[in-house]
Amino acid sequence: MITRLTPQDTSFYRLESSSNPIHIGSLAIVRGSDSAQGETALDYDELVDLVESRLSLVPRYRRKVREIPFALGRPVWVEDSHFDITYHIRRSALPAPGTDCQLHDLVARLASRPLDQSRPLWEMYLIEGLAEGRSAIFTKTHSALVDGDTALEIGHVILDTSASPRGIADDAWVAPREPNEVELLIGALTHLSAQPREALEVARDASAHAFSVVEAAGKAVDSMVSAVRAATVGAPDSPLNAKTSRNRRFDVVRTDLEDYRKIRKRFECSINDAILAVVTGALRNWLLSRGEALTESTVLRAVVPMSVYVEGIDDQLKPASEVSSFLIDLPVGEPNPVMRLSHISHATEANSKHRRGVRARTLVHLAGFAPASLHAMSVRAASTFAEHTFNLVITNAPGPQTPMYIGGARMLEMYPVSPLLRNQASSIGITSYDGRVFYGLNADRDAMADIGVLAASVHESMEEMLGACV
Repeated sequence: MITRLTPQDTSFYRLESSSNPIHIGSLAIVRGSDSAQGETALDYDELVDLVESRLSLVPRYRRKVREIPFALGRPVWVEDSHFDITYHIRRSALPAPGTDCQLHDLVARLASRPLDQSRPLWEMYLIEGLAEGRSAIFTKTHSALVDGDTALEIGHVILDTSASPRGIADDAWVAPREPNEVELLIGALTHLSAQPREALEVARDASAHAFSVVEAAGKAVDSMVSAVRAATVGAPDSPLNAKTSRNRRFDVVRTDLEDYRKIRKRFECSINDAILAVVTGALRNWLLSRGEALTESTVLRAVVPMSVYVEGIDDQLKPASEVSSFLIDLPVGEPNPVMRLSHISHATEANSKHRRGVRARTLVHLAGFAPASLHAMSVRAASTFAEHTFNLVITNAPGPQTPMYIGGARMLEMYPVSPLLRNQASSIGITSYDGRVFYGLNADRDAMADIGVLAASVHESMEEMLGACV
């Protein structure tokens, strides 16, 4: 099967550079065997079998990107006739007993490596040897592959609601013959003959490689956030904006969802607002640790592509039916945590009147909901803003609030690993799962050597907010 990349898929595919790998990562920590609960330890061969049995649910994971000869149109997805699942699912181990710090260093190294563009654009690593019999699964998927609707992230389909994996119909996939260059060219010409407007664009821009990143991203802006971008001005100067290298650092933060609910109840705000207030306090403390001069008017401008925490009647977090994107000024210069929260609540309320949503029906109704696809959509939304208009990207998305399992092993923790956009020294990915809220902090290795200080500052900020609730 051959399908043409959408303009936005194309923009992400061509945004890739040696210093800015554009893949979405996720890190899941799973428990070892627990016979009393019917749980088993995660085994490599069983993981391969599990993923292979569910690839029919995410067919793009067997497809690779092929360019059209002479740049006559957008690239296409084609079935990989030499698809080898053991190339994509890999095995690694830490020297037992592996520490969390060693795991985070390994994830940083794996996140630094671009994906092989001659194959389907994803990799999965089973990482063994963690203390207490735990294992980890690190997955990275190119942002061009996941759109959150017709194409989901692999983490959606390998999760189960019980230790007994659900049955999936047998997959009768057979490796097809790949089209040759002549067939790709004929297909592109046939497509262009039926799309005269697109053909004119190709003819006009052929010398500059048609469908450039700027043009494709511009079309995405028109359909998603044009009203917001039109009103934006340049972002404040910040150490969060710096030339980045290919190398990364990674750190995590674990917090309790109940603490955000306390803040929400005390100050009558949303859980999203409470999370942003905690992040703002952490960024303030981090800037002070660097000796940055702050005044009460100092802000950092963040792209917050997601606002999807919705409390159901059963007090469970659920995904909303729309995914939204907006810019917000985080009042890092404000010393009073209550005032910081007040500023954020007013700003998010004002943005709600202007922001545009992206439908997420597929995600909302999917059993075993996992947030990785929402984070992928977040990065897509953030990339449509001009780089000088914001300081960092903060993605947040709800995960399931009941225990989930991978191949019979219970998942204990889950962390987003969002990519760095151009000249962005750090990204903050946040997700909730089973009563906890997990932060994944991805950062440039040189520009953010103190990412651990930012991680510790999240706890300090939470204590400050909870103190204000008394």
